[in-house]
Amino acid sequence: MKTRVQSGSVALVAFGGNAFTIEGDNYTIENQRAAANAMCEKLLAIIEKGYDLVITHGNGPQVGNLMLQRDLANEQVPPMPLDVLVAQTEGSLGYILQDELLNHLRRHRTGKYVVTMITQVKVDRDDPAFQHLTKPVGPFYSKAEAEQLMLDNPDWQMVEDAGRGYRRIVPSPKPKRIIQSNMIRSLVYSGNVVIAAGGGGIPIIKDENNRYVGVEAVIDKDLTSAMLANDIKADLLIILTGVDKVYLNFGQKDQEGLSNLTYSQAKQYLNEDYFPPGSMGPKIESALQYLENGGRRAIITNAENLEAALGGKTGTHLVWM
Repeated sequence: MKTRVQSGSVALVAFGGNAFTIEGDNYTIENQRAAANAMCEKLLAIIEKGYDLVITHGNGPQVGNLMLQRDLANEQVPPMPLDVLVAQTEGSLGYILQDELLNHLRRHRTGKYVVTMITQVKVDRDDPAFQHLTKPVGPFYSKAEAEQLMLDNPDWQMVEDAGRGYRRIVPSPKPKRIIQSNMIRSLVYSGNVVIAAGGGGIPIIKDENNRYVGVEAVIDKDLTSAMLANDIKADLLIILTGVDKVYLNFGQKDQEGLSNLTYSQAKQYLNEDYFPPGSMGPKIESALQYLENGGRRAIITNAENLEAALGGKTGTHLVWM
């Protein structure tokens, strides 16, 4: 017998841009559709539990590829700024996911529809992130390839990313306000599935004339997801990652899986540097932000174990107390 939640409960699920591929770095449209289809099969478990659903996603690999295309073709095609490239990936990835999910919902006769919301997120124009670049985007390169790319492109900065190779880095300011929050909340509480804040949302600031304008940056999608979950009063925040649960000393002989964490426990482990900033750190930080601002429960797990985690059989479950 399937466990269902109270009618009107909302879940927000966040997953990375790498979820749009199933064969390494092969980002063909066929590959991305196949990966989105597989992800949608997992997402149905949330709807079947009785939740209304908001989906957020990353765009690091895809926006990095657009940046590469832009830089290679800048003499033939007018280059677009990074905020426009984020908007392009919001639209393209949203379309792929919306298409696949709508077909799943029709086959299961849910009566639900899917909408993709191009989402603008206000950031602080004086955020130190604009001077200290941290956000990896785009494909992975060897050290030799990265050094050559930086020689060929003096304005590029590249760093080693979690042992997987070198990637280009861009500014990543913290989100301050999600402009379309009320619209997203209205849509999901009307029974629609909403795809929003793709890639962390389009970063905007207010200029000297009090007008919204885009800026060259990529916002961390987990931090935006936590903010959006609070804004729409989501009952559950799910952050999908590459492992079944959070671990202490991950990858070492004494690694320890964590099934349940209170806010204070997770905060202590974060402060003691158990969760690296380029890996699990931002996900823990986002879950803590969600709980700090009135969130009820957060789950960190991978897509393969999503249904089991919803049933409490795996994943890391975070609560205030």
